[in-house]
Amino acid sequence: MAQEDPGLRPRKSGKSPGRQPSLSQLRAFAAVAEHLHFRDAAAAIGMSQPALSGAVSTLEEALGVQLIERTTRKVLLSPAGERLALRAGAVLDALAALMEEAEAVRAPFTGVLRLGVIPTVAPYLLPTVLRLVHDRYPDLDLQVHEEQTSSALEGLAAGRLDLLLLAVPLGAPGVTELPLFDQDFVLVMAEDHGLGGQADIPRAALRELPLLLLDEGHCLRDQALDICREAGRTRGAPVTTTAAGLSTLVQLVAGGLGVTLLPRTAVTVETGRNAALSTGYFADPAPTRRVALAMRTGSARGGEFEELAAALREAMEPLPVRVVHHPDQD
Repeated sequence: MAQEDPGLRPRKSGKSPGRQPSLSQLRAFAAVAEHLHFRDAAAAIGMSQPALSGAVSTLEEALGVQLIERTTRKVLLSPAGERLALRAGAVLDALAALMEEAEAVRAPFTGVLRLGVIPTVAPYLLPTVLRLVHDRYPDLDLQVHEEQTSSALEGLAAGRLDLLLLAVPLGAPGVTELPLFDQDFVLVMAEDHGLGGQADIPRAALRELPLLLLDEGHCLRDQALDICREAGRTRGAPVTTTAAGLSTLVQLVAGGLGVTLLPRTAVTVETGRNAALSTGYFADPAPTRRVALAMRTGSARGGEFEELAAALREAMEPLPVRVVHHPDQD
């Protein structure tokens, strides 16, 4: 086997290696580079340990460099191995992208679709999404992951998620938004609150109300704070953050601890659980937020996702939202 050569120089004969590495050899090397353990690497890619070790050795011979330093206790990457591990990963990623594109062209709405959904959307829109997929796309294996916006965007960028359903705008590079609808915010309060039942509450009412919000990390919290700032709410006005989810939030409201803002699609579900709650609607123009699908820009399944967005707009017509019928012109 060739000795370690950090500069990736050819063998002493001066000739470049004549054999091309195989994909199985690259997969074996990438697995060892990730796990730094032959047994774990072999288990990760479903290969026997002797076969994996042989594949890495053959790759080293084909490339003319030592990639792995083997000791009795651990496995280390040589300097050449550290450099070439990045190249091997890029080759395998490119192959995965090629296979994804071929599958998408061959059979849209089949295979796995990993959908990320934020917590303030999931309970209220998933019934519509799941019903649509079941009825119109029966061969699509929809896998739902509930995550906050930052985590979902990271998953989309890394390829862990294929598509997101969340509030926009995101302002994230490399992400294309497919708008679905706009929805108003509703003021939720205890049943004996003076604003309960009103249909023309001015935004200025938010300036001094004791406001309950979700914990840090929820985009709904940021949207609510933006609305309050637009209404002239000062930094000194009381804001209590005590809830990790909307269900807990509205129960705190029912207990008289303050008021909160809910997207209109959540109102029926969340206020229906407690008769001690009342709602009020803002005067036009009411504060709103937009919900959209988001995909990687240039995704191989872009046409498929655009078709899905169009189908979702149609399916969401009965909901208390304003569907974005012409997103390109909006």
